[in-house]
Amino acid sequence: MFTNLINTFVLAWQYTLSHADEFILALREHLFLVTISMIVGILVCVPLGIWTARSKRIATAALNTVNTLRVIPSLAILFLLIPYLGLSSTSALIALIVLALPPILINTDAAFRGISPAILEAARGMGMKPQQILFQIEFPLAAPVILTGIRIAAVEVIASATLAAFVGSGGLGIYITRGFALYDYSILFVGAVPVALLTLFSEGIISGAQKLIQYPQ
Repeated sequence: MFTNLINTFVLAWQYTLSHADEFILALREHLFLVTISMIVGILVCVPLGIWTARSKRIATAALNTVNTLRVIPSLAILFLLIPYLGLSSTSALIALIVLALPPILINTDAAFRGISPAILEAARGMGMKPQQILFQIEFPLAAPVILTGIRIAAVEVIASATLAAFVGSGGLGIYITRGFALYDYSILFVGAVPVALLTLFSEGIISGAQKLIQYPQ
């Protein structure tokens, strides 16, 4: 069994070398989908999370909405968008953005709610303005929890970006679908292994940033 696994990896490596240009393009497409989805998710959910932490009414509406989205599989969202947006990168991007929203929003909301009122009161007593309190007090305290949400979202988006292959948007998922279609595990590995490595890399980078913020040298 171990020998078969090694042989599969060797064949996958040979296939990658023989399709180098296609692989590089697929990797770029995958990273593009992930990057845009995460940027939009962060730009939307961090400010919204600050707002929900300060307003119970907004929190109820926003958190209930994202929790509803959280239970819908990304593949189902993708197929629901196809009749309206067609087989396009836009469909894949929207599905991935929807996937990224819940963990970032929920963690941002929890991070700002978890800040001790005594700390904020002390900052006001020192004469700090609301913007100073937000950027100098609240954000540094909330950052580790926000990063946890970003880390969860990144892992889910990197893995789910393989679904872009179903709508002709490329990405590393083309090798997974091709491998299944041809019953060739070596081709499947060409897509699956880089996705796993990208997931581990993002996990390590964001976890390192969390530790740096929590335990600065």
